[in-house]
Amino acid sequence: MARAPGHTPDVAADLAAASPSAIGILSVDLAALQRNYRKLSQIAAPAECAAVVKADAYGLGLSRVAPALAAAGCWTFFVATLAEAKELANILLGLDLYVLDGLFPGTAPEFAAIDARPVLGSMEEIIEWAGSGAGFAAPLPAAVHIDTGMNRLGVKPDDYAALIVAGDMLEAFPTDLLMSHLACAETPEHPKNAEQLAAFLEITDKLPQIPRSLANSAGIFLGQDYAFDLVRPGVALYGGNPFVNLANPMEPVIRLYGRIAQLGEAERGETIGYGAARTLTRRTRYATIATGYADGYFRGLGSTDAQDGAIALLGDHPVPILGRVSMDLIVFDVTDAPVDMAQRGGLIELIGERFTIDDAAAVAGTIPYEVLTSLGPRYQRIYSGFENGDEA
Repeated sequence: MARAPGHTPDVAADLAAASPSAIGILSVDLAALQRNYRKLSQIAAPAECAAVVKADAYGLGLSRVAPALAAAGCWTFFVATLAEAKELANILLGLDLYVLDGLFPGTAPEFAAIDARPVLGSMEEIIEWAGSGAGFAAPLPAAVHIDTGMNRLGVKPDDYAALIVAGDMLEAFPTDLLMSHLACAETPEHPKNAEQLAAFLEITDKLPQIPRSLANSAGIFLGQDYAFDLVRPGVALYGGNPFVNLANPMEPVIRLYGRIAQLGEAERGETIGYGAARTLTRRTRYATIATGYADGYFRGLGSTDAQDGAIALLGDHPVPILGRVSMDLIVFDVTDAPVDMAQRGGLIELIGERFTIDDAAAVAGTIPYEVLTSLGPRYQRIYSGFENGDEA
């Protein structure tokens, strides 16, 4: 289990703030979020550091995360959908707000109403956006996404020439950003990174008047060649490791707790949970908590006789998971923890400093992005480190 250096969580404050009726607690350290943003900003400088806050700020709560980032100096934000942009426009005024999913047909007036900017990903979108400005008091700015090998969104290589000669269209609205997205930045040595950089330079050098953006969270660490004018971190802001096989340079932002619903004991040879997947090898004290895969604690974190699963913390004591994760319940082995530490109604730390979102992702066979964005609405969310618009 990993522990992030130089950070001491205020677990006691988390527990004191918890409602006794909450089945679990998701604690979000906004001061840690702000420190992560400043660190990324320093690495990327002199490029501007934006923030990706799609999917409700990766599940942590847009209404609290965005103001904390703004207080730390961020004023350019990326969301995925127009609905997310509308929500953010009601939270913060005067920001530069980009919508990554681009322009759906006929939605230009909705962008104009909230002063949001679509990331245009095709010549069709560029043509529609260029033609929409006639109905507005001033031309509407937008970004243009260039596909350099991700093969997802973006202007395709077959249309590069058309884009370069589309001077009238690009002048019909303020094109304030040319961007692309790295497919393999989490593996710094992957040759795809250099290939995409070369492709990005080949087209954007022909449009030198327009600012450029290529680097995501991991891309920021690839060096200044990838920084250009603006970087767009996402998961790194929230404490996730931007790399596959390197140490995490970021500070953890969340802690997750589950509420103990019942305590019990079972004999050696008995089984725990659905499918009798885990057979006890000793007399065992266990705690059943009122959290499960319905709350984003993945079924893949469970254990069987053939394979160990997740580790939680009861105080400072590791407590391994026993058996499968159910929809609303999980069982942990508390035999080796002091008897008085496991109490009905108490809390067990499911994710934190010593079993991180990256550890959970590794056990469940997924990525920290999915861990964060899956954490469900039944957790009570507690925020610390930033309040009332004042910087932490």
